Amino acid sequence: MTDKYQPALHDAVEHDPDAEGGERVAKALARAGVASRREVERLIEAGKVVLNGQVLTTPAVRVFPGDLLVVDGKLVEDRQPTRLFRYHKPTGLVTTHNDPGGRPTVFGALPNGLPRVISVGRLDLNSEGLLLLTNDGELSRALEMPQNAWTRRYRARAFGHATQETLDRLKDGTTIEGVRYGPIEARLDKAQDKAGGGRNVWITVTLSEGKNREVRKVLESVGLKVNRLIRLSYGPFALGTLQAGQVEEVGPRVIRELLAGVIADENMPQGDKPQFVGVADPLYAPGVAKDGERLRGGEVQRRAPSGRAPQIATPKVEEPKKVYKAGWAKAKIRTDGHKSKTHKPKSIDTKFVTEAPGRGKGPAKPGAKGAATKGAAGKPGARPAGKIAPQGATRGNVAPARSGKPADFKGPRATGGKPAPRGPKR
Repeated sequence: MTDKYQPALHDAVEHDPDAEGGERVAKALARAGVASRREVERLIEAGKVVLNGQVLTTPAVRVFPGDLLVVDGKLVEDRQPTRLFRYHKPTGLVTTHNDPGGRPTVFGALPNGLPRVISVGRLDLNSEGLLLLTNDGELSRALEMPQNAWTRRYRARAFGHATQETLDRLKDGTTIEGVRYGPIEARLDKAQDKAGGGRNVWITVTLSEGKNREVRKVLESVGLKVNRLIRLSYGPFALGTLQAGQVEEVGPRVIRELLAGVIADENMPQGDKPQFVGVADPLYAPGVAKDGERLRGGEVQRRAPSGRAPQIATPKVEEPKKVYKAGWAKAKIRTDGHKSKTHKPKSIDTKFVTEAPGRGKGPAKPGAKGAATKGAAGKPGARPAGKIAPQGATRGNVAPARSGKPADFKGPRATGGKPAPRGPKR
C-alpha cells in the first residue's frame, strides 16, 4: 500500500453485486496481502475500506481491474506475485499485527525491506520455531485448511512420565473437553531424570490439523506438561539452520516446484533469485532494542556458510597500504671485509689432558696457550692426583692409558744418548 492516494481526485463508482467477472473485495484484499478475509470484513464494518472513493459497508462487493482500493487511508497497490518467507519465531512474541495489551509482536520485529505479510497459522506466545509468512492471503488460507493435510512437525519437551505405548494411543485421535482432535503421531525421543524425582521427556509430534494449542492439550491429556515447544517444519518447508529471530525468503523456483496447483498461474513468481537476500539479525529481531526501546526491524545480514554464525553486512574499510623503499626485499652484501670466525671441533682428549707448560722466558700468563695448570699439590705443571695407567697400547677391552701430555707432543730430541739441554747456555 502507498500514501499517494487522494480521495478527492476519484469519483464514486457504483458496483453491481451480481455483475460477472472481478472478485470479491475481501478476496482481493486478502490476495494483495492486506489482511485475511475475516480481518477485511472487520475493516469494512469499521468503515476503513474505500472503493473508488466510496466507503464500503458490506463485503458483498466485487472488484474489477482498474478499481482503486483504499484501506485505512492507504492505497492498495496492484496485485504482486506470491512471495513466501521462513521465519524462526522466538518466544515472547505474539503472532498478530496489533496487540491490545501492547506486547511485542512478530510483525513489529520483522526487518525492514519486507512487504506487508500475513502468517500461515499461528504460534502462541511461549512457542517457537518455524512460522511461514506470505503476501498472498489465498495461499495462507490454502495452507491452513485441514482438508489439505499439510503436515506440521514439532519437538516438545514435557514434564512427567510417559511410555511409547501411551503415546501410541494418540494415533487414533482423541476428544478433549468436547473438541475432537485428529490422529497424532508422537515418538518418545529422550527421557531425563531431574533432581527431586521429576522427569523431562523429549517427544517428536506430527499432526495435520494445527488447532489452537493442540499439541499442549493433547499431551496434557496423557499426563505431560509441555514446557517447551518448537515447530520444526510445515509441509515441505523446514526450520533448518535459522536462528531465533531470523527470516529468509523462499526462492521463486522452489515456490513453483512445491506449490504448483496451490497458487494461481497469474500469481506465480518468476525468476530464480529471491528479492530479499539475507537474513534478519537475531540480536535485534525479538522486538526489544537497547535501553528497553522497541525496534521496528532488525539489521540485514549476508548468508553465512553452514556451521558458522551469520556475519553482519558491514561496509569494508580498506586500510592504507604500507610503502617500502625500493630494493627492501633484496639481500644485503657486507663490504667491510668481515669474515665469520670458524672454530675447530675440539677433541675429546682436551677434556681430560691439560696443556703443556709453555717454553720461553718468564712465567706463562694465566689462560694463555701452553700455560701450566695447577695440580693437586698446587705446583705449576704438576700432574693430577690419582693413579695413571701405564703408557702403551693395551689388549682386550682395556682402554689405552692417557698420559699427562698431548698426543702430538714429541718433546726434546735426544742427541747421542745425552739428555737434551733444558735451556739456553749462559
